[in-house]
Amino acid sequence: MVRSDLFLAVFVMAVWGFNFSMIKLGITEVHPLLITAARFSLAVIPVIFFIPRPKVAWRYLLFYGLVFGTGVWGMASWSITAGLSSGMSSVLLSSNALISMAVGVFLHNEYVSKQKLVGAISVLMALLALILATNGNITPLGLIFILISASCWTLMGMIVKASKCTQAFAFNVWGILFAPIPLVLFAISIYGPSIVTKAIEVWDFNTSIAVLFQAYPTTLFGYWVWNRLLIRYPLSTTAPLTLLVPVFALASGYFMYDEALTVEQLIACALFLVGIGLIVKPRVSSGFFNTLTLRKKEI
Repeated sequence: MVRSDLFLAVFVMAVWGFNFSMIKLGITEVHPLLITAARFSLAVIPVIFFIPRPKVAWRYLLFYGLVFGTGVWGMASWSITAGLSSGMSSVLLSSNALISMAVGVFLHNEYVSKQKLVGAISVLMALLALILATNGNITPLGLIFILISASCWTLMGMIVKASKCTQAFAFNVWGILFAPIPLVLFAISIYGPSIVTKAIEVWDFNTSIAVLFQAYPTTLFGYWVWNRLLIRYPLSTTAPLTLLVPVFALASGYFMYDEALTVEQLIACALFLVGIGLIVKPRVSSGFFNTLTLRKKEI
């Protein structure tokens, strides 16, 4: 990866990490489902008029919007309201790599290398350690919500893959067109119509800043850059970069909200990210090493 693209990629990872603190900033008074609906409404309204609809069936866009909006970010935002710290929410969302691996094994009979198996064991051990060593930054309900979010991230990838769409950014924009309404209806079905009027009453400056940050730098700019990188470079190069997101999220949570981790949790987070890295990083084949050995002999 060229240096300019690497710097841009790291910047986007920082934006995505900081986004978890901005989610916490916005949902202190307004329900997270409505905050997420506002985020995607702002992200899609001005852009969709300038981007042609991708050549895929409407059902893929509909299900993508439902899963991406309500399943991934609705639940991730709700997990913070339910007591999960913003930094820990980002770390645990990375468990989608473990869930995706499990889906591949049990549904598609995919082969699991020793490297990925070690990574999976590391993630499970770290997850257990994080729960046992909690200092109040992990709650049972928050944990349930973030694991639902991680599962939906895997489902979202399956939808994109099934659509066979090559227009990644257009697919994302047109897909999130279907995100806001299900989020609002879900909130109303639980709390009644008064949840909307209450949100309007308590909406303040911090809420507006949080929504604007999530809509534009995080969603539009972040996914535009990320999709460009996915087109230019192999997934084996880009995927490990996402491990920087929890690092930036933990740092921003500490500086903005004084979200401290115990020593045990710091070690567990490191073990967790190492495990995820082993899962997403392709295994280097023995043929590669044989090639290097032959080249050394030739020299």
